[in-house]
Amino acid sequence: MQVGKIIKVSGPLVMAENMSEASIQDICFVGSLGVVGEIIEMRGDIASIQVYEETAGIGPGEPVRSTGEALSVELGPGIISQMFDGIQRPLDVFMAQTKSNFLTRGVQLPALDHTKKWNFQASVAVDTFVSTGDIIGTVQETKIITHKIMVPHGVSGRVKEIKSGEFTLDDVIYRLETKTGDKEFTMLQKWPVRRARPVKEKMNPQAPMITGQRVIDTFFPVTKGGAAAVPGPFGAGKTVVQHQIAKWADVDLVVYVGCGERGNEMTDVMNEFPELIDPNTGESLMERTILIANTSNMPVAAREASIYTGITIAEYFRDMGYSVAIMADSTSRWAEALREMSGRLEEMPGDEGYPAYLGSRLAEYYERAGKVIALGQEGREGSITAISAVSPSGGDVSEPVTQNTLRVVKVFWGLDSTLAQKRHFPSIDWLKSYSLYDTEVGNYLDQELQVPWSELVTEAMRQLQKESELQEIVRLVGIDSLSEKDQLLLEVTKSIREDYLQQNAFDDIDTFTSREKQYQMLSNILTFGTEAEKALELGSYLSEIMSGTVLLRDKIARMKYVPETELDKINDLAQEIKETIKTIIQEGGMNRD
Repeated sequence: MQVGKIIKVSGPLVMAENMSEASIQDICFVGSLGVVGEIIEMRGDIASIQVYEETAGIGPGEPVRSTGEALSVELGPGIISQMFDGIQRPLDVFMAQTKSNFLTRGVQLPALDHTKKWNFQASVAVDTFVSTGDIIGTVQETKIITHKIMVPHGVSGRVKEIKSGEFTLDDVIYRLETKTGDKEFTMLQKWPVRRARPVKEKMNPQAPMITGQRVIDTFFPVTKGGAAAVPGPFGAGKTVVQHQIAKWADVDLVVYVGCGERGNEMTDVMNEFPELIDPNTGESLMERTILIANTSNMPVAAREASIYTGITIAEYFRDMGYSVAIMADSTSRWAEALREMSGRLEEMPGDEGYPAYLGSRLAEYYERAGKVIALGQEGREGSITAISAVSPSGGDVSEPVTQNTLRVVKVFWGLDSTLAQKRHFPSIDWLKSYSLYDTEVGNYLDQELQVPWSELVTEAMRQLQKESELQEIVRLVGIDSLSEKDQLLLEVTKSIREDYLQQNAFDDIDTFTSREKQYQMLSNILTFGTEAEKALELGSYLSEIMSGTVLLRDKIARMKYVPETELDKINDLAQEIKETIKTIIQEGGMNRD
């Protein structure tokens, strides 16, 4: 183990000499306390070390010991339902061991429980040839997730011995005959967090990730394997949007990274998720969730490592053939950690003081998302969907973090503070947001649902854009200057906004809407507009239509509160709309006669 000596301490940056044999990305134990750090720069024999714990009290002359290993995560049974810090220390175990609610420095803990026994069931026979990524057995980790034990990277050979039964993570479960001799393996793997796990093939994602949030699923969908950014000012609802997606997205596993946000937000997740029931499985959401917490009062350097820890864990489960969603809240706080470390290294600053490599670091992170065929003979398909909140100062989306993010993601959910102030949630601005997946998703849903989904969505967006133009006229000369046809369009778009796009995350029914219900709801609103427009063309007055459809429009407004088990009520409403307006046309004609 290389031993150096501290020559300078500057916040989370420590410089040590006599480190010529160490390498960049090596993990070190710094000072007499042995706090954890990572070498991020080498100049001669002087190493610059990013320390993941508080450095108060550590001074020049104290020793630095390099491990010669990169920052890695432990991968094996016991990850799911856990809450880790940015460098994968289990926070509940940490609290129990230190008897403190705060992180105590210099405490070394294994990421996973090495004493717990897991029931391993072998799935290959002796004499079978296996290679990297092949599944050699399974462990039922939670009621929902079956943990698949894979052959580690760079290993292939013939199975010489394998056994089923109760084992700890350190017990040998199989032995392979390789070109270099017999090797023994356990259920545990380690992987460096800054290196992407290799795959056989990257695929073009087409299937949408259903979130149950109508504005997202309808107008700005993200695919399984896609990447989305949620920029918005303080109070616009970024965290609630991510919480909703984490709760309701139709993925197998969720990795939630609280990166530099307030501690009470992670507390909300910890309190809510165990109580929430997954609609697909009937089990607690924590049965398929992994939390990584590096809140604003925790060491800033570990914040930089936290999203790499999260994406590496996501890649591990993706390689098993699962669809994974990773939420990072927020990448702006991660970028601030990069900026602080860059400043302490005295690097040349880029825009607004961020390092010049900010864009490439963000691209490296998002590139690790995607839909893939994993290594292994089974040809498993897995995906990682990356959804990140961005917190631009004052809501200015022209700042560097947002702009560099938008260069690499294909979905932009722009949050609007004006909508949030009007209590319109999710406050996603339908005129500024976009999704580059909408064509693929539209074609996919047309075939999947056997309905003209993409036509419906296009028409609804056309009307919302037309409304924006008409509102300019209304502000200048008043609504009476508009034709009755345009006034009707304003009524229809008001229904789209208030009865469809606005959604209550705290209502048991409205919090989630299936694709089928979304189609029926939007179809009914547009059907009302189409039938009413026909009535106008046949001579009815707008006042007659509006006064004759009060109860009908109330039913349309209440569609969002109809349970998923009673969708027939929404379906029957389409016929009622046509009959009601037909009656208005007939009565109008008789009255004028």
